[in-house]
This record gives sequence, structure tokens and C-alpha cells, in this order.
Amino acid sequence: MNIFKRISEDLDAVMFRDPAARNKFEVFLFYPGVHALWAHQIENWFWRHHIKLIARLLANHTRRRTGVEIHPGATIGRRVVIDHGMGIVIGETAIVGDDVIIFHGVTLGGRTASKGKRHPTIENNVLLGAGAKILGNITIGAGSTIGANQVVVRSVKKNTELEFYI
Repeated sequence: MNIFKRISEDLDAVMFRDPAARNKFEVFLFYPGVHALWAHQIENWFWRHHIKLIARLLANHTRRRTGVEIHPGATIGRRVVIDHGMGIVIGETAIVGDDVIIFHGVTLGGRTASKGKRHPTIENNVLLGAGAKILGNITIGAGSTIGANQVVVRSVKKNTELEFYI
């Protein structure tokens, strides 16, 4: 996809999903979640091309600048919106689908130190509420909503709304 089309698509996604977004220019200049996702695309390119030191260096800079920590090996879909990005952590083997909304303080983390897939898969059209912790090699089904501060350690079927789940 053309980089300008991708930027436009990301800006449209924020305008559609964030009622506080006033215009695309403001989103372009001031939204750290958008900046973190754009930087991740570059970092992930380096990671996939086995230039991992540069990928990690750039990711570290992005984390310090935006407050959003996305491992360069993570797979992030299109039209993802990171709202109030501060404190978000997305692990190396995490997969985030298209049209996902992630609020501040969300962790997509592992539960083991073993190699291989150890982070969650978030399918399309999922909302992850502020402070949610999604841990381990589990799947959050398409169309689901995970409420604020929920800790999820088991897979969730599609179109599920979790207000309390252990």
C-alpha cells in the first residue's frame, strides 16, 4: 500500500473512532498512538529483514517519545487506533488485527519465558479497555470488547463483552 494512502487511512480511522479528534491535521501532529504505529511499521520492516539492532534502537526511541512500547517483531493490522497511548505494551509475538481500538495502559504480554508464540492474538474489530492485561498465547475473538482493567488469561470467543473475567 502507498505510504500516503496508509497515512490517510490511519487518520480516517482515528477521526471515525475518537470523538475527541477535531481534525486530521491535529491528529497528524499530536496523537502519540498514531506516531507509535507509523514508527512500528518502519521498525517491523527492519526486524523482518534481520536488521534487529536498528529495529530495537528505533523502537526504544519511539517508546521514550510516545509512551507506547511495541516490540518490532509484533504484527499490527490496519486502521488500529491507540487512544491515549501512554503505558501500552505489545510483546514480540503479539498479533493485532484490523480495526482494533486500544486504550491507555493495555498490555499484550506473555506468561512464559519460553521461545515461540507467547503473546496474544487480537482478532479484527476488538476494543481493549484502559488497563486491560491480555496475557499468554490466547485469542481474543473478532468483535469482542474487553473492559477496563480486566486480566484475561484464557481465549475469548468472538463478539464477547467482558466486564469481569479472570
